[in-house]
Amino acid sequence: MSVLFSPVALGSLTLANRIIVSPMCQYSAREGSATSWHAIHLGSLALSGAGLLFTEATAVSARGRISPGDLGLYDDANQEALDRVVRDIRENSGIALGIQLAHAGRKASSREPWAGGALIPQGMGGWLPQAPSAIAHAEGEPPPEAMTLEALEDVRRSFVASAKRAVAIGFQAIELHAAHGYLLHEFLSPVANRRSDDYGGCLENRMRFPLEVFKAVRAAVPESIPVGVRVSSTDWLDHLDCESWTLDDTIAFSLALKSAGASWIDASSGGISPRQKISVGPGYQVPFARAIRKATQMTVFAVGMITEPWQAEGILAEGDADCVALARAMLFDPHWPWRAAQALDGTIPAPKQYWRSLPAGTGRIFGDIAISQR
Repeated sequence: MSVLFSPVALGSLTLANRIIVSPMCQYSAREGSATSWHAIHLGSLALSGAGLLFTEATAVSARGRISPGDLGLYDDANQEALDRVVRDIRENSGIALGIQLAHAGRKASSREPWAGGALIPQGMGGWLPQAPSAIAHAEGEPPPEAMTLEALEDVRRSFVASAKRAVAIGFQAIELHAAHGYLLHEFLSPVANRRSDDYGGCLENRMRFPLEVFKAVRAAVPESIPVGVRVSSTDWLDHLDCESWTLDDTIAFSLALKSAGASWIDASSGGISPRQKISVGPGYQVPFARAIRKATQMTVFAVGMITEPWQAEGILAEGDADCVALARAMLFDPHWPWRAAQALDGTIPAPKQYWRSLPAGTGRIFGDIAISQR
């Protein structure tokens, strides 16, 4: 039997298969609220047959958005708009739904990628980003505002409030974004964190705020809602003579998260600095997942240029990860799980309106169905 199409448990939530649709920013919200684009985009992916579908990174405050077009869940209007999307999905799909909660930190107030991605100045539609320390992300940018202890408490409360809104909407899993150079990753990495208080300096101090946020969210939502964390396994700055976040640090952080009740680690990398040098290739981040899983015995998602069914199956069969999380491959082919089921002799849920779409000679990947044609 294919490992990819076997069930897996995330806490008390059991997924039908091990294909995860990763969070993918769409930059198409209005004042943080989901639009018709989100209904179409997420609705399409909800019919994919994947085990779990995540929303894009969803900001816990207006100030924590990457761009003015970021999805948010920080006020009633945001909640009402996203609730409509979820209700439409629920009428047509039984896919498990997860939300990724995030704060962009010093990478906030940016233009969309197709508009260059540069920092938007205050007075031109932008705002002053927050960060652990007043250190700009990129050369030539003004520094962000270093966060006070009161600001830390505000952000903790924002994560908790957004998590409660997510549960009220009906999301079944929550992932905290502590990767890609955004706020929680900024606290972890000495590249962005130069604080001299209890939240900076040694590894234990740098982990303190992300762990506080995780523990606060974990305590605020029902035990039936699993909570996991996306991490940047490395800063990819080994070529520079500077202290940075490493795989060993990630393993230490993951063990602390495990003790705090984390249900999975989503093992990505990079994003803290434009000076990073990433060796990109098929499955290039899988070794991070393998190392974290071996050291922690946690459920781990592998990501990064996983594009072919046999490749995904091999990652799981070799014990490198427990699930594969796909992003660009799913955008290019929203029915990627169908193709994988066809290649690996798996079975996958699909809407009955599409049952007649199978090419001749394909096995019963949609289960034991019979189609009457008139």
